[in-house]
Amino acid sequence: MKYNFFKKLTKTALGYPVLFINFKTYKEATGKNAIVLASIAKKISVKFRKNIVIVAQPTDIGAVSKLGITVFSQHIDAVTYGSCTGFILPEAIAQAGAKGTVLNHAEHKLSDDLLEKSILRAKEAGLLVMACAETTERAKKIASFKVKPDCIAIEPPELIGGNISVSTAKPEIISGTINAVKSVADIPLITGAGIKNGLDAKKAIQLGCKGVFVASGIVKASNKKKAIEEIVLGL
Repeated sequence: MKYNFFKKLTKTALGYPVLFINFKTYKEATGKNAIVLASIAKKISVKFRKNIVIVAQPTDIGAVSKLGITVFSQHIDAVTYGSCTGFILPEAIAQAGAKGTVLNHAEHKLSDDLLEKSILRAKEAGLLVMACAETTERAKKIASFKVKPDCIAIEPPELIGGNISVSTAKPEIISGTINAVKSVADIPLITGAGIKNGLDAKKAIQLGCKGVFVASGIVKASNKKKAIEEIVLGL
């Protein structure tokens, strides 16, 4: 019987540890390129029995989700059906095939009030939520929301896109954030910012994270398959 790793990923829970791959709006991960890269990730996920979530642009969600890999939207808006031209409706994202969404990324910041409303709307549409936080204090604040995300990603903005990972440069941020969040709620912590290799991922897991959030370290890599495999093995 062939092992179906994706059965453990549902609308209400994520399997951990997990690698989130943020496609951003990179040319290497847009349109046809998004399908190619997601296909590579799917094969690696099955081979090593590790969870990989693709964080795609809304326009690529439908095509990528057909590959059978879990897809998150890069954003949704706190809107409902109606006159909201240009906004991203959570229900539309879910119907396109997304299982969840990222909110409050460093490149798309939200106020606390809007973030909480967006989490609520995502949940109403049946979507999982990973909320990003730039500091320990923000992570603790998000954990205190009445409607909570499924996981929180700690990403110091000064390390995003850099060559030094947060798990190497500032491990105390990870451990401190885990403790701060746990003092409020039981929410898994993911870490991003500068994660480039298996050692970075391994350090993050050893510090207590349940996964890593990677973009350029994979999408801009000359050998994307090798880059994904190395990080997955670090989990």
